[in-house]
Amino acid sequence: MTRFFGKLAKWVVILALISVAGLAAPVAYVELACRAPGSAAPYTPVLADPNGHRREANTYLTYPEWHIVYAYDGMAEVLKTSDEHEFDYAASVWRFWQATCALTRVADAHGGADDGTRLMIYTIGASFTLEMAAKGAYEETLGRVFANLRGPEKTPQDRVAAEMAADYAGFLRQTPWYRYDFQRMIDALWIAGVTDPWRGWERRLALGAEWKAKILYAGMIAAGVGATGEAQLTIRSVVSGLDAGALNAIADVTVVSDAAEGIVIETPRYARFTRILADIVRSGGAIREIAGNDDIMVGLTLPAGEDYVGPGEVVLRLPRDGFWSERVLVDTKVVDLARLILAHPPGEQGLEHVFDY
Repeated sequence: MTRFFGKLAKWVVILALISVAGLAAPVAYVELACRAPGSAAPYTPVLADPNGHRREANTYLTYPEWHIVYAYDGMAEVLKTSDEHEFDYAASVWRFWQATCALTRVADAHGGADDGTRLMIYTIGASFTLEMAAKGAYEETLGRVFANLRGPEKTPQDRVAAEMAADYAGFLRQTPWYRYDFQRMIDALWIAGVTDPWRGWERRLALGAEWKAKILYAGMIAAGVGATGEAQLTIRSVVSGLDAGALNAIADVTVVSDAAEGIVIETPRYARFTRILADIVRSGGAIREIAGNDDIMVGLTLPAGEDYVGPGEVVLRLPRDGFWSERVLVDTKVVDLARLILAHPPGEQGLEHVFDY
């Protein structure tokens, strides 16, 4: 018996070392093979207050965080008509690291990212890789078996899973994941009646365990954030073409002051920021500068293979997880944002996100 447990412990250690090596490999590759020479082009900000400035390189390295949001979008899309095992977990992880590599090179040409930003990307990348690997390993084996035993008719627990995926993807667009109420969805799994005992109980136990683990991990992350401080949730931009009254009339816009080339405004970041910029452009305004920068990356969704026509340069195209279309990332000048937004307004095929810094 002692010999058995000794062998078991040895294999546990070996598997742990293999897992660590597997998670470290893409980080090492990005650090060693995905770098490029260059520095930020000279630019004198219109925004005088340096507290409102952000690193220009971070617009490109904001994408990896959003890739995780988009992965859950894709999962929600898959669950509308199918089950978890139809989602391509490996491809989503591959695209995360593919995008991180490509955009690290672009960021280097704009001054490069600070150590804290790179560490954050590698941390969330390792977490995402581990999560997708574990979920994919289960859903493509045991999860698939129980789905096949169930047949084509989804159980109430399957419908809770689909509701959670859509709700979670929407939540992540504006709020950090660790604030999500996973317990509410666990309760929903148990409140929902059981129409198929095999699949119903399997979903209760499998998804319940997954979401419980996320609650524990979220608590650790929240504690860490509490110790280091939340990310700044607002951003300042310089806008022209609209007066202060028109800008104040747009929801969540606060006029701060006048500037040499327009009016300084403060707005929320993340998904709301993209919608605010679109509202400004629709009202006849133009964006002159964002957070002291004159370059920014924009994400569009286009039919697969369709050429992008508009200002700026395409830096990356990726298939969208769970959809039959592509995500196109464009590097453009801030002053060209209005023209880009008018040519590709927000929608299923058009502007998806302006990656603020």
